[in-house]
Amino acid sequence: MNEIEVKNEIHKRELLATQLEIQQVTMQQIGRELHDNIGQKLTLVSLYIQQLLYENKVPEVSERIDQVSQIINQSLQDLRSLSKTLTDDNIKQKEIVTLIQEEVDITNAFKKCHVDFKHNFQQLDLGFVHKNVLLRITQEFIQNSMKHANCKNIFINLNTSEKVLWELNIKDDGVGFDALNAKSNGIGLTNMKNRAEIIGAEFSLESRENLGTTLNIILKRQP
Repeated sequence: MNEIEVKNEIHKRELLATQLEIQQVTMQQIGRELHDNIGQKLTLVSLYIQQLLYENKVPEVSERIDQVSQIINQSLQDLRSLSKTLTDDNIKQKEIVTLIQEEVDITNAFKKCHVDFKHNFQQLDLGFVHKNVLLRITQEFIQNSMKHANCKNIFINLNTSEKVLWELNIKDDGVGFDALNAKSNGIGLTNMKNRAEIIGAEFSLESRENLGTTLNIILKRQP
């Protein structure tokens, strides 16, 4: 690689890092707005509903009011969870294994596609950027698989070794696609590849029609 190519590669990584930073700031602003504005309004509505439930004396109406109250409270919990994720506090405070497991549990709750997650360590000391990259790529793959692949199973493996800081391998048993003409998956694939490039990780993705898709990302330890 000559000097110009090296400079272009450095510029490309800096640009990708800037894009990620801008995206994170935007998501944090959205998360705070959801929590401070919409969250407060939903909380107020929940209080009004509880007051109606207390004052109402008609059993049939009380049952309907209680159903509405449950829906509002569940929506409020979902909103708080989304807000917490968007503000990135969740990523800063938790281990990568916990973050991925939470995503797996959420996906399995839909009972549309079963996700299996395995790893070979108790604790992996990663900074915010690495955790963010691993989590977002995992989310992107799961979403693509459920939306496009009609898969029954997704298998996630996150491992570390003496030479590899971490290696993320994800595969599904879906319909697969032509990787050269993946128009429907193009944005998702580009996002995953760009995120891997930001931290200098090796990225590879293989997919064959009716044979599923496999993603492998490796970040080697510095010599």
